[in-house]
Amino acid sequence: MNNELDIHIGVNPARCYQCGKCSAGCPLADDMDFTSNVVMRMLQSEDESLDKELLQSQAIWLCASCEMCISRCPMEIDIPKIMDYLRQQSIAKGLQNKSANKNIISFHHSFLDMIRFTGRSYEIGMIADYKLRSRKLLQDLTLAPKMFLKGKLPLFPEMVKDRKNIKRIFKHIDT
Repeated sequence: MNNELDIHIGVNPARCYQCGKCSAGCPLADDMDFTSNVVMRMLQSEDESLDKELLQSQAIWLCASCEMCISRCPMEIDIPKIMDYLRQQSIAKGLQNKSANKNIISFHHSFLDMIRFTGRSYEIGMIADYKLRSRKLLQDLTLAPKMFLKGKLPLFPEMVKDRKNIKRIFKHIDT
């Protein structure tokens, strides 16, 4: 998968020399089954069984793309870009660990569906979609009225003007 990453997203994990600064600065490292430097090492090994294990991991779904790893990396390797690619590959190959990552995957799909529909993040639509997917209909229910009254949840989505480009991007990704 190492070569795939370089070809498809222009990031080469082979550049990582395992200093561990990415994992040391990651705010979610303690919750991950594989820290970011371990993910890099697994990709460098070019072992198909490790690739499969990685695509089934929680780490790729827990990455918040905060970019702390990039700011700490002496080689400036774009690990969030790699994690995003791995999430897409996990879905495409049907390898996502649905039991361990159910809510994260539900949120991921809800977010992408809103971007696909509006071209932007639309919180109410995303929340409704997530609630239906995760079946957590009553969780955080008391927060919605407070957020609405403070103007944090607009009723209608703000649409991008050129939605054709958004559709083209998603068509390119979905194929």
